[in-house]
Amino acid sequence: MKFPQVQPFPDDAFTRVLCVVAHPDDVEYGTSSAVAAWTAKGIEVAYLLLTRGEAGIDTMDPKATAELRVREQIKGSHEVGVTHLDFLEYPDGVLEYSIAMRRDIARAIRSFRPDALVVSAWDVEFTIGLNQADHRVAGLAAVDAMRDAANRWVFPELLEEGLEPHSTRWLITNGFENATHGVDISGEPLERGIASLEAHAEYLAAIPGHPVPREMISGFSGLQGKAMGVANAVLFRAWDSQARPALLEELQAAQEQKAAAEG
Repeated sequence: MKFPQVQPFPDDAFTRVLCVVAHPDDVEYGTSSAVAAWTAKGIEVAYLLLTRGEAGIDTMDPKATAELRVREQIKGSHEVGVTHLDFLEYPDGVLEYSIAMRRDIARAIRSFRPDALVVSAWDVEFTIGLNQADHRVAGLAAVDAMRDAANRWVFPELLEEGLEPHSTRWLITNGFENATHGVDISGEPLERGIASLEAHAEYLAAIPGHPVPREMISGFSGLQGKAMGVANAVLFRAWDSQARPALLEELQAAQEQKAAAEG
């Protein structure tokens, strides 16, 4: 697979990052290695998980599964320097896009006040096949909640909770095939990211044929590293709300060319 060459995020792009995902372990399939690189630089990262993953193990009671997966998620998060985790109580496997979900995510954004929001891909099809329904719902709800969090007149009840509006600069999601930015995770960040996935040992053991975490993460990140000219990388698609839209730049250039020709 050939990747276009991509650049790292600017050094001063963000100081606080909030990752919003559906399940325990969702961050650990590559993104957590980037999280390890960020926290090593002093960037504060928090996780918001919409479910506790209780439907994830066929042979285990959902309540016991939830307890196991929360425990493994906390351990995995600590491996990459994340200690701020919040778990919501939405039902695993049957997430439905809702105003309530947008409100809950907007609440987390206003509370943590991140510069960047990392969300799961919301497309039906993504890099390795068909995207799981909960991932799609969580990603789309988070995208909309990012805008809700910045609007004083959406969810005014959050104002009553003392949560003022907050505008997040960056929206970031998986960029395996259409990357705009990348994070070099060579060395220690890669090792910590692998350890974060290995922390989900009992859950992964219940998935028939699941790849060995080290081989999986090393393989994917090695492929992505080629786009940055490094050994290992995580690629993202990111939108910078402070950047001038490319279409406006093209329109302005066209107008300037027209004015110069007429002059």
